[in-house]
Amino acid sequence: MGNIALHTQLIKSEAKRLGFLSCGVSKAEFLEEEAPRLEKWLNQNMQGQMSYMENHFDKRLDPTKLVEGSKSVISLLLNYFPSETQKDPDAPKISKYAYGQDYHHVIKQKLKQLQEFITETIGEVNGRAFVDSAPVLDKAWAAKSGLGWIGKNSNLLTQKVGSYYFIAELIVDLELEYDTPVTDHCGTCTACIDACPTQAIVDPYVVDGSKCISYFTIELKEEIPSDYSGKFDNWMFGCDVCQDVCPWNRFSKSHNEPLFNPKPELLEMTKKDWEEITQEVFSKVFQKSAVKRTKFSGLSRNIKFLK
Repeated sequence: MGNIALHTQLIKSEAKRLGFLSCGVSKAEFLEEEAPRLEKWLNQNMQGQMSYMENHFDKRLDPTKLVEGSKSVISLLLNYFPSETQKDPDAPKISKYAYGQDYHHVIKQKLKQLQEFITETIGEVNGRAFVDSAPVLDKAWAAKSGLGWIGKNSNLLTQKVGSYYFIAELIVDLELEYDTPVTDHCGTCTACIDACPTQAIVDPYVVDGSKCISYFTIELKEEIPSDYSGKFDNWMFGCDVCQDVCPWNRFSKSHNEPLFNPKPELLEMTKKDWEEITQEVFSKVFQKSAVKRTKFSGLSRNIKFLK
């Protein structure tokens, strides 16, 4: 077995040992297909107030501009599908990805271990780890690396486990064996398009970010436009509708990452508890959670908007 094949195999088996769902590799090169799509999306202002999406256009499309001399993009998936969800059917809802500890920290730690393993086993390899916090088109790389296809709701989908997972990358200056993309299995299904409460999926495979409930409840810093009143399907942080209705998510299995388990009180809180939430309760329940991004004031605004 050649070095390239051996190195690829070693990295993939270590990724599995660290708890990643899957690992795929693609060549670090300019994303030709994505360039016109991203440009069109930005020109139509579908990023709303997420102005950071407009920055570093060239870096978003070319990993060699992010990591000098890079040869491979290692894409990794980490499952977050919970075994239990919020108990009160009338309580305002939180997106499943935010139940436990902030995924950025959890995944960064695993990527650090993977990087250390590569250095110890293969030698001096330069690279950078990315968890949705830098200009990297995660879904495009994961699809290119054969980990799934990008569905009509613009999420990465896989036949075996659906879409409830995080995507992360290691961009390295090491040549590896490259995987090939898988075929699209959305077919004629339009479940996500039909179910979106705010009609944010404006065309198959195109989501207008500025109409998405996740955008309004997390990214938008000002008041939520009143014409969306009554259209939030009771979501106070993020939204899982397009994933919940996706037929491929019938195959989701619960994660086994203890850090993603929610604080028990999060699942127990009733509609009344949420409506009366205090800064103290917020700080306790969301101590290390991604929900801290909205701050107490943001979450309170969202809950009021649902009334």
